[in-house]
Amino acid sequence: MTVVVRVENVSKKYQLGNIGTQSLKGDFNRWWARMRGKEDPFAKIGDESQHQNGEFWALKDINFEVKQGEAVGIIGKNGAGKSTLLKILSRITNPTIGNVKIKGRIASLLEVGTGFNPDLTGRDNIFLNGAILGMTKREIAAKFDEIVDFSGIEKFIDTPVKRYSSGMYVRLAFAVAAHLESEILILDEVLAVGDTEFQKKCLGKMDDVAHKQGRTILFVSHSMQAVTTLTNTCIFLKNGQLKSQGFTQEVIKGYLQSDPSALEQLIYIDSPSNLEPKVTKVEIESSESSNSQAYGKPMTILFNISTPSPIKSAALSFQVMNSMDQPVTHLLVMDSEIPIARKSGLFELQCHIPKVRLYPGNYTLKVHFADRFSKQKYQTIERICPFEVGVYGEIRDYYWGTGNAMYVEDCDWSVVCMDQYSKV
Repeated sequence: MTVVVRVENVSKKYQLGNIGTQSLKGDFNRWWARMRGKEDPFAKIGDESQHQNGEFWALKDINFEVKQGEAVGIIGKNGAGKSTLLKILSRITNPTIGNVKIKGRIASLLEVGTGFNPDLTGRDNIFLNGAILGMTKREIAAKFDEIVDFSGIEKFIDTPVKRYSSGMYVRLAFAVAAHLESEILILDEVLAVGDTEFQKKCLGKMDDVAHKQGRTILFVSHSMQAVTTLTNTCIFLKNGQLKSQGFTQEVIKGYLQSDPSALEQLIYIDSPSNLEPKVTKVEIESSESSNSQAYGKPMTILFNISTPSPIKSAALSFQVMNSMDQPVTHLLVMDSEIPIARKSGLFELQCHIPKVRLYPGNYTLKVHFADRFSKQKYQTIERICPFEVGVYGEIRDYYWGTGNAMYVEDCDWSVVCMDQYSKV
């Protein structure tokens, strides 16, 4: 398969502490402080690079290749160098050291405001972006209605984009990047802005672009569910260095294990209230570490509930949501089945699943807490406790193909003997 992106020994250096000091006096003061072994007088508070002559390496010796039709995730904490790398790939900035070779047209959505002329209307910016990609006016016009319909901002398409809200802006920007004919699509946190419904549309469109249209995608996100759904391979950046690359699920597992703050996100915690009942903790006990769950193995979900006053008929339920935020299964327990919160205090409930049959992928929980007798809804908690279901030691390639199913049903097969065919 053809290599369309090749990154060779790429490093990017920024000079810190120089803003407003580009003068003979400023340069002399910095030099004199350095000669006396003192700190840079213009360095920012908390600048860890001040002992390196004000140099900050956002990227250091990055090497990787992306082949045509691949969908590659790029993950890491804030400040890891993800956005800097995408800016270099998009030709917005140049590397200090190294080379980037790209084969094909690139459409980028890096941040709200990138790629649009604020004084032009939405309509004009669609045609401008298409022209930059080398498309003819007729080709852009053929995609125009589809772009506008997807963005959902038909009423404002002839309004200058500088008057758009950030949500409207990213709607149109994503629609343009995803629908115009580029061989390579570069996306940076496109799910960070916009409502839930539009985020679902984005995920659906990116899945279509990646798996059906065969275009190359480089995708940065803090959503491990989205990265796992959309990409097959992944790159993990830490402090500007490439820590690991390979199959997405393996790289994400290593990232979660190396980052304590990422592990904290796997457990939902809230403070008790003296005024109303609350779910104060939700935790998954999975078969593997870091909320990784082997298909066919048991799983336990723990719930802590705080109740300042008794509840007559409490009900607790949760839905397992897939990476497209669609419910896959719904589990419920009621006070009529086991006593729940009949007295004030703190309670812990356990839901034990003997054999998880969810299809391989990434999931979250959506928890509901209510009083069925009074019909009062206390809480609905969404997108918590992300976990991954994987298959280990299973060879049935067609069975576990991407998008084949949501869960696997238990079944028994048998052979029914039939009379052997004989010639007349």
